[in-house]
Amino acid sequence: MDSHKSARDDQMVRAAELSQADATSLVDSDVLEAKVKQMYRQVAREEESELHFEVGPDLALHLGYPKDLVDAIPAEALASFAGVGYHLDLAALAPGDRVLDLGSGSGTDAFCAAVQVGESGRVVGVDFTDDQVAKATQLRDRDGFGQAEFVEASIDDLPFEDASFDAVISNGVINLSPLKGRVFAEAARVLRPGGRLAIADIVSGKPLKERTRRNVELWAACIAGAIPRSSYLQTIETAGFHVGAVRPNDYRFISERALDACSTYEVESISLGATREA
Repeated sequence: MDSHKSARDDQMVRAAELSQADATSLVDSDVLEAKVKQMYRQVAREEESELHFEVGPDLALHLGYPKDLVDAIPAEALASFAGVGYHLDLAALAPGDRVLDLGSGSGTDAFCAAVQVGESGRVVGVDFTDDQVAKATQLRDRDGFGQAEFVEASIDDLPFEDASFDAVISNGVINLSPLKGRVFAEAARVLRPGGRLAIADIVSGKPLKERTRRNVELWAACIAGAIPRSSYLQTIETAGFHVGAVRPNDYRFISERALDACSTYEVESISLGATREA
């Protein structure tokens, strides 16, 4: 028993020594991107598959999305909703605001933001999954959300000028990136000074073991890319933000494999608000 405990302790020590915000030495970014795209194409197409997480309008309502806001956006976008928490209240969106949604998927949060900023505002959703961008764009055109647009791009290399936005939002996506530091640096770059960052995402209570972090399937499931909450918040602050409110979300995974990992590493969903420092 002592030898097993010692081995586990050694693994935990090594896990804590691994880089948290930059996992490019642990996982092949191209392989990971292909796996994530494959999974979220299924989500966009509303295909029956064995996902590790829930999707759809009931999930949005359970997480705290106001019903009147949910009712104001395309039902087909909600059918592909795969968020992990409610965070739009932390963005404090107002009419006329310019908003960027990192990892916009089929558009649920982007359409919600479009309702809140009105026709005088602007919302840009960024996603690297072609089916998600195509679906969101089709729904925008059909339902007349002229203040919204959707762009196929990577969230760690944004095609926008400095200080282009008043708010940046993201839901359940940044954990999927092996370059979290670069994602937050890009978010800071495109935000005006004093701009708001509002995120719902998956974090852990303790560092994940190297073997788990190298598993691209668990990355795509929003598990293996989770880093300790303290590291996550520190990475945001290093990028030039002041973190304000942080709260837990009532979110759970559904597959046995994901639940086991959650139990082992104290994986949880949080929502947070931060402000871009001058």
